[in-house]
This record gives sequence, C-alpha cells and structure tokens, in this order.
Amino acid sequence: MAPALTPEIAARFAAIALGHVTQEYPNKPGHVLAGPEDARTPAALHPVFHGSYDWHSCVHAHWLLARVLRLFPEGVQAGAIRAHFDAQLTFEKVAGECAYFGQPTARGFERPYGWAWLLKLADELAHLDEPRWAEALAPLAGIVVQRIRDFLPLAAYPVRVGTHFNTAFALRLAADYAEGAGDAALRALLLQKAERWYGADEACPAWGEPGGDDFLSSALIEAECMRRLLPPERFGPWFDRFLPDLASGRPATLFRPAEVMDRSDGKIAHLDGLNLSRAWCFRALAAALPPEDPRRPLLIAAAEVHLAAGLPHVAGDYMGEHWLATFALLALEA
Repeated sequence: MAPALTPEIAARFAAIALGHVTQEYPNKPGHVLAGPEDARTPAALHPVFHGSYDWHSCVHAHWLLARVLRLFPEGVQAGAIRAHFDAQLTFEKVAGECAYFGQPTARGFERPYGWAWLLKLADELAHLDEPRWAEALAPLAGIVVQRIRDFLPLAAYPVRVGTHFNTAFALRLAADYAEGAGDAALRALLLQKAERWYGADEACPAWGEPGGDDFLSSALIEAECMRRLLPPERFGPWFDRFLPDLASGRPATLFRPAEVMDRSDGKIAHLDGLNLSRAWCFRALAAALPPEDPRRPLLIAAAEVHLAAGLPHVAGDYMGEHWLATFALLALEA
C-alpha cells in the first residue's frame, strides 16, 4: 500500500519541527557584515526565523506547521502550533525581518530558495481559519514578491543545480502563492520566465544526477515546474519532448535512489532530501498523466522506491532532522 500522510505521521513531523524552530544554535547564517555592528546573534538578526540551523529551513519548518494545522486543526500538535505562531508571527517580530531585508547587503539574501519558501508559507497561512498570522507576515511577503518582480527580468539564465539556487524550484513554489493570492501579474511573470528558460528543452539526459550534495533533481523539478505553470494541453507535449524515453525507464539515473554514506555530514545528508523530493515530483507528474499512460505506473513505482529510501531518515541526526520532514510532507501529499 502506497505511503500516505496520516494524522499520526503529521503529528510526528510537527513535533520534529516544533523541536527546532526556536533552537538558535547551531546556526549557519547567510549574513553579510558591513561593519562590526553587524556581528549579532541569529535571534537579533531574525526575530522570527532564527531556528532550524538556517533561515530558509526555519521558514519551511513554519510552512510544515501551518500545513499540518490546516489539514488536522484538531490534531495532537494543533495547540502547540497555534501557541508557537502566536508567539512568533507577530507584527513586531515580522517588522524585524523586514528591516533585515531592507539593508543594502541583504539584496540577494536567500535568493531564490528562501524567497520561494517564504511565499509558500504566506500562501499556507492565508488558508487557515485564523487570519492574524497571515496578516502579520504580509509585509514580508510583499517585500519578497517585489524582490522576485525585480530579479526575474534581470536573470538571463536559469540555474539548474540540485541545491538551493535552482530556479525551477523557486518558480514552482512561487506559483502556489501567486495563484492563492490571485496575483495574475506575478503568475504571468513566472510563466513567461519558465517558458523562456525551459520551454525549448528536450531529450534531457540527467547525466549529472545525482551530484554529491543534491536535494533536488534538476530534471524532475524542471518538469514539475512546467507542470505547475503550463496549461495541461501544453504541458503534455512539452513533457513528451523533455523526457522522451521515460516509458522505457530512461534516464536510468532518475530511477535509482541516492545512497547516503554519512548523515552527520550536512552536504551528504542532502541526498536523503533528493530521494524525498524525487518522490514528490514523481507522484505529482504521475497524477498529471492520463490513467492509461504507460508512464504513470512507472512513475508511481519510482516514487514508492524513493519514499522507502528517504522516509526512515527524517529524524536521527540534526543535519537532516532540521529540514527533511518538510520534503517528506511534500512527497506524502503529492
């Protein structure tokens, strides 16, 4: 039976996230010091998102909590999630995050991965029955939207790596925000950029996968980005061209789960995330295909193999534990 998200699994993931979203250390700041006065603690720099080892992981851990609360509003962890949001997602603390983004040295801070997750969080909060948290985060979301509007016209080329700089992943998450917010102009910009960057791609070899610190499949996340942004009648032909041998199980490298040799190494531990993010993409892409399409069962089976490789390692070592549950949740829900 295919793994699925249950209240018990969701509660476990939420407990993991609640255990680290306010854990300030260890911490890896993506911080530029313009002078000695900028040597400040993570909590002083980021009143909301100073836990979970780094800023972006803290943001998407909050998304996980919001998603679990939305799906299971009476769940085991619901009260703890609400209490945490009431403590952290306040206008005063978000103003501190906005002030950080206003510094000249922060122009490229968390671009594009953290930007995308911040918008994904904003979208999730907007769907909760309690609007105060979304209202508090709205000023920071507005700043990030403007950053994207300013940046995309300047970005002549996509970034295809399997790590935080991947542009297809950022477009994919930002599309959820644009749709949820009814921001047609932002969605049009995302689609325009996706078509320019990826529209002519074909016969993807996936020869560089996996890299030693990948947590995204550059091939599959590009396909998932285009699935999310293109109309179905246009995605189908594009997907056929992009991975023309998929029905034969090629490129074979996409179907073999990554092997993780040292989960205490933060970079190597990324590969557990690769297995989970591949499962997410495989499931989402399979769902977009007609039931009779021979690629559909192949993608579903690949998702299950990758989930089996990744799910047992969501917790255990902090190098993975501070972020992997987010990608497990994406995969189980896809």
